[in-house]
Amino acid sequence: MTDPVQGLTGTLTSPIRGEGMLGEVLVAIRGGTESYIARSTEPIEQFATVLIVEVHPGRIVDVVPWFPLDVAPGGEMSR
Repeated sequence: MTDPVQGLTGTLTSPIRGEGMLGEVLVAIRGGTESYIARSTEPIEQFATVLIVEVHPGRIVDVVPWFPLDVAPGGEMSR
């Protein structure tokens, strides 16, 4: 069974200081919030929004920084 957090975004409650280091991500799911152990191949600051790209046993998730697209009216990227 696939964990339903894959593909969701969350907020890092503790930073990931570099590859091989762990942080914690808070994810809104099932009408509440749940914490997962987060890892990444790059440093990510505390309170950054991240995308969960893979889920592993033991509530461990791989994350990448999430940069939402800011699309202006007409479909052009705003700056």
